[in-house]
Amino acid sequence: MGEYESHDYDVLVIGAGGAGLRAAIEASAQGASVGLVCKSLLGKAHTVMAEGGIAASLSNVDERDNWRVHFADTMRGGQYLNNWRAAELHAREAPDRVRELEAWGALFDRTKDGRILQRNFGGHAYPRLAHVGDRTGLEMIRTLQDHGIHQGVSVHMECTVTELLTDGDRVVGAFGYQREKGYFQVFRAGAVVLATGGLGRAYRITSNSWEYTGDGHALAYRAGAELVDMEFVQFHPTGMVWPPSVRGILVTEGVRGEGGILQNSEGRRFMFDDIPPLYVNQTAKDEEEGWRYTQGDKNARRPPELLTRDHVARCILREVHEGRGSPHGGVFLDIAWIADKLQGAAEHIKRKLPSMYHQFKKLADIDITKEPMEVGPTTHYAMGGIRVNADTQMSNVPGLFAAGECAAGLHGANRLGGNSLSDLLVFGKRAGEHAARFAAENGARTIDDGQTDAAAVAALRPFERAAALGPEGLHGEGREGPYAIQHALRVAMQENVGILRNEAKMLTALEEIAALKTRAAGVAVDGNREYNAGWHTALDLENLLTVSEAVTRSALERKESRGAHSRTDHPDKDPEAGRFNVALRRTGDGEMQVRREPIAEVPTELADIIEEMK
Repeated sequence: MGEYESHDYDVLVIGAGGAGLRAAIEASAQGASVGLVCKSLLGKAHTVMAEGGIAASLSNVDERDNWRVHFADTMRGGQYLNNWRAAELHAREAPDRVRELEAWGALFDRTKDGRILQRNFGGHAYPRLAHVGDRTGLEMIRTLQDHGIHQGVSVHMECTVTELLTDGDRVVGAFGYQREKGYFQVFRAGAVVLATGGLGRAYRITSNSWEYTGDGHALAYRAGAELVDMEFVQFHPTGMVWPPSVRGILVTEGVRGEGGILQNSEGRRFMFDDIPPLYVNQTAKDEEEGWRYTQGDKNARRPPELLTRDHVARCILREVHEGRGSPHGGVFLDIAWIADKLQGAAEHIKRKLPSMYHQFKKLADIDITKEPMEVGPTTHYAMGGIRVNADTQMSNVPGLFAAGECAAGLHGANRLGGNSLSDLLVFGKRAGEHAARFAAENGARTIDDGQTDAAAVAALRPFERAAALGPEGLHGEGREGPYAIQHALRVAMQENVGILRNEAKMLTALEEIAALKTRAAGVAVDGNREYNAGWHTALDLENLLTVSEAVTRSALERKESRGAHSRTDHPDKDPEAGRFNVALRRTGDGEMQVRREPIAEVPTELADIIEEMK
């Protein structure tokens, strides 16, 4: 195995997206030495794919907006399973985090009087998303990186962490390997912040990039942290459906925010067929009137296409299942229609949605200024994750913090569009601040050599198995590499634990996951450790299997339909199920234990805000 490359930091941040960068910046500002580990190259974090905007009640377009409305919208969107303290902090602090980003150099789109422009988005009462065309996430990463390089943060690119290292019940570091050359790395730290993103690669159709294999969720789970709300996986209603090579790539909600409408194969705007009672008085039901294209008009009716993502996704699925879908199994998203309503519409669309224009032009040979797009639901976001304290972002494991998509609490049963980017900023800052404080107060501890050696042995097992196969190697009868197992898992999750679920399908999924675990235990890879994508995939399998089991067991426990969790065998909400979160923890014998955690009562002053905003 050779010697390990060793690094010592006060705070180790794993993940270099928006949450990780913001945590690293804040920890460094607190005087801590900071190491930042990213699975890919710096600047290629999945945050760059976030297009629509950052949700914050700046009130630049509609002065009626404020943190109270944002808080109520977030709680309602999350079906009141949210951690109320997280939702309060997020709504209160998001405007300051956006202004801070602007002060650091972010170039937002502007109102006519020079303020940050905000657009409509699903589930938000008022135009609330600060944006940079449809490249907001890219601008966020650029700004945070430019600011962060001056903070003295040490960056370790193309490094995958395979295990967290502990001293007693406390996390004191991490073990990983450098993806290019394959050598091992040991990081000792006073505190660790997980900011590894989501788990979308557990599904066959996803908008998520290759890094999203549930690493943070699984690392924390194996270290003793509790997971919560794992049944709530958001299926974004609009991903590309054609050509097959790009199926699932995100089509930003910003298209609908700028006036895009959804139509079925009959040319009918089907979203008017199913408007929840809450929205009846807010949304025009007369299809002939439709939605006037009134950019910036605070009195414009909210289109039904901007209902919450879970609702829109189910409506699209209904049209497809009932035979009214597009030729390739989706529906049509049309923004070209505004050409009849707006002079210079083509240039307006290109200016507001430059990435979407180029994406469809290059990948599908479609000009979205002239013709509709074919879209359908795609696995997009995990509302569930590591259970953390809302104020400090520390898990139940001392020294282990989490922020961003791998942490849970803010979004409840369904995330509102745009809340993810403000989540990264608000709780990335809090995680970095409190991780630095924890490290300063508790100091570093010694790493047990036995743990690092065991982690190295586990990482090398796929090579050892290949060597033991004999001269036939991986090509002999019954042999398989990691890709077949990963593909089988993604198909099983897509078919059995997707948008519409039932007990029989989910029990089937558990059986398949158990069988795939057995197969994964014997997976082998040949070659050496340099540039070995098969080895990387083999090491990702354990994490993917862990999060897939967590999603499935949590979904079985919640016997109702709520938010992003829809069960055909329990189609209605259960008032009693609205009183608990589903939590998971690893038992001493390695089994996954499921329990119901009662939801803390919302304080009177916040409950009054929710009631008032209804």
